Amino acid sequence: MAIYKVEICGVNTATLPLLKEDEKEELFKRIQEGDMEARDLYIKGNLRLVLSVIQRFSNSNENVDDLFQIGCIGLIKAINNFDVTQNVKFSTYAVPMIIGEIKRYLRDNNSIRVSRSLRDTAYKAIYAKEALTKKNQKEPTIMEIASEIGIGKEDIVMALDAIQSPMSLYDPVYSEGGDTLYIMDQISDKKCSEENWVQDLVLKKAINRLSERERQIITLRFYEGKTQMEVAEEAGISQAQVSRLEKNALNSMKRYLE
Repeated sequence: MAIYKVEICGVNTATLPLLKEDEKEELFKRIQEGDMEARDLYIKGNLRLVLSVIQRFSNSNENVDDLFQIGCIGLIKAINNFDVTQNVKFSTYAVPMIIGEIKRYLRDNNSIRVSRSLRDTAYKAIYAKEALTKKNQKEPTIMEIASEIGIGKEDIVMALDAIQSPMSLYDPVYSEGGDTLYIMDQISDKKCSEENWVQDLVLKKAINRLSERERQIITLRFYEGKTQMEVAEEAGISQAQVSRLEKNALNSMKRYLE
């Protein structure tokens, strides 16, 4: 794999911008306010990060252009999900997501070969979606994407489905201070309700023995079905702290019930 080529996917890697930390912070504030121009600048300012990650896969036989495009998808996902309240650098959060996206691509691409034309259609659709979102300030429909790139909506749906990969609930999102946060920690469980817990495990007494903060987290997480990110925002603490308090509370309840 020609990892040191200057031009990848039409991008001259020798001229990629390098953002300072204060510039990144300012751009991300603008992104949170819905500034799509800032989002575009933030993506371009982190393409060096994608480039550095794909160098780890230099022994792969995959085309470097494909890996760069997949890495960019991971970068975009990281930007979409990054939370500044986690008190970690964006690169610390983004690198595992970029690596994970590339590894899933390599795993799936080795087992089931997706044609180059199908992948190209999917990439065109993804880029068109980003461009239309930036232009119209809202996520486009499949019909709008199809009209933008001149490809049938059925072909676009098929192409996007082809490059998707199943994701384990135990795939890590990021690690901080020895605590690993997993995908399952980001998912709301709408089926969890107080009635089910009381009926099955009789937890009221165990919950009442917890500290006020632990009770709040258990209530929000399992009674209201909120994600750790949502709990962190409501409680005014980091997601890592929510994870630790949740684990401590569950262990205390388990010991009491035993």
